Amino acid sequence: MIATSIGQYWQTYQKTFPARRETDRIYHVDAFGDTPTLANELGELVLEGIKTASCSALWEWEAEQTALPKVGMKTVVIDGAENPLCIIETTEVVIRPFNEVDARFARDEGEDDLSLEWWRREHWKYFSRVLPKIGKEPTLDMLLVCERFRVVYRS
Repeated sequence: MIATSIGQYWQTYQKTFPARRETDRIYHVDAFGDTPTLANELGELVLEGIKTASCSALWEWEAEQTALPKVGMKTVVIDGAENPLCIIETTEVVIRPFNEVDARFARDEGEDDLSLEWWRREHWKYFSRVLPKIGKEPTLDMLLVCERFRVVYRS
């Protein structure tokens, strides 16, 4: 893809769906993961339709003082170099403890072998990396913001 600014990408999306222009004024920008490499890998899974869910610790939202996602929210997904990949729409938001994430959600996250065992092991490692940055340590009952989404635009 030719480098496109995020704003230009959003405007192109809006021109593609002019009837939505009034309702889609606000959008978010985000990459999946905590490294450029992970953002590239997970972004590709979204583009392939394999990754249709994601989660983050509620503590992260609280530390950033950011409103939780809502159904209908649009997000420009960016890669590790901050180039727009696609636009997703949140279709479900559920808050649940880490130890209550089920196999279906793990599969919908679309990573590795799609198993709950892999999901638990690798997400524990992920939270062990990112939570100490906000003064927290992962726990089995920590609350996660579990989102499902669908791709609504890609160029």
